Amino acid sequence: MDGFRFSTEVAVRFAETDAQGIVHNSVYLVWFELARVDYLERFAGGYQLLRERGIEALVLESHVRYVVPARFGDRVRIHARCSDVRGARFRYDYVVEREGERLADGWTTHATADARTLRPTRVPAWLVEAIATAESGSSSS
Repeated sequence: MDGFRFSTEVAVRFAETDAQGIVHNSVYLVWFELARVDYLERFAGGYQLLRERGIEALVLESHVRYVVPARFGDRVRIHARCSDVRGARFRYDYVVEREGERLADGWTTHATADARTLRPTRVPAWLVEAIATAESGSSSS
């Protein structure tokens, strides 16, 4: 997928489908989170490391555009990239695809906050560097 250097794969579980047999719309946000957590694990030591260093990454906004439905048993790939790192904010973009066919896309915006006070704090330099490294030349998983 052009412009994305990271992806993770998931098999659609029966519990993720609705009465029509397609993946429920809410599941895509769960898959976005799965990709974000995997991304952080691969490039920045994991989400738990952020928390251990006193940082929380809060979701401010999310958006999903549904294109083609996924169904039980499908293997889908969630592509993720992180950008727009400024001050306390950053953004992830996502594409969900099945065998090269785009099923959905979207984005989430986040803010880093002090874990004790939940007040905004700048994205730590070590995380900014990890993201820059990830986006400059890492290969897909």
